[in-house]
Amino acid sequence: MLQQRLARSLQTFSRQSQVLRTPRAAFTPFSAARSRVAPAASQQLSARRWYSSKEESDKKQEEVLKDSPEAEPSKDASKDGAKEDHVQKELEAKKKENLDLTDRLKRQVADYRNLQEQTKREVNAARDFALQKFAKDLLDSVDNLDRALQNVPQEKITQENKELSDLYNGLKMTEEILMKTLAKHGMERIDPSIEGETFNPNIHEATFQAPQPDKKDGTVFFTQQKGFLYNGRVLRAAKVGVVKNS
Repeated sequence: MLQQRLARSLQTFSRQSQVLRTPRAAFTPFSAARSRVAPAASQQLSARRWYSSKEESDKKQEEVLKDSPEAEPSKDASKDGAKEDHVQKELEAKKKENLDLTDRLKRQVADYRNLQEQTKREVNAARDFALQKFAKDLLDSVDNLDRALQNVPQEKITQENKELSDLYNGLKMTEEILMKTLAKHGMERIDPSIEGETFNPNIHEATFQAPQPDKKDGTVFFTQQKGFLYNGRVLRAAKVGVVKNS
């Protein structure tokens, strides 16, 4: 046991002697190591402090902006912009509705005017038809009056036959007044043989043909029955004799 303790003490002594013999520069003082490690640690600590300070400043700035009155106008501006968009949409909708109503009104006015014109034409057509029927009923009376005047010999209309002369003159005046009244309402009598007109199939009806050496072919030389026009339309075609020399 003594030997073991003696060996241990010798080993300890040898170690201490080796340490004492080691030069001083080989040992790194704690302060020097600390000085070497300190810059890196200080940089990391400063960086951490910078980031933390920046985050804190950003948070404080955000809080200040939230709490500041300048942030409220931005909200109000967004609300005002939304209101303006809503008002603009409503204005456009009203304009579109106004255009639709205007178009519908114009169409209704046009339809009403067309209906007025159509009704006016129908009324005029109905009136013309009624007057045309009435005029046709008068044609027989006009024809009889014309025949009565034509059947009176002109040589007997003298002062000696005063009664016959007065009757003839009265009938003649009645016929003239009647024809003027009919002409005032659009009726016109056709007698092509008086003027020697050329045959017109639109207003004439040829009942026979006969040679006439002193007249051209197709000329009307005799009126069997006088025709009538009503407002430019044929109410009754004139029945005539036409010249045919060949």
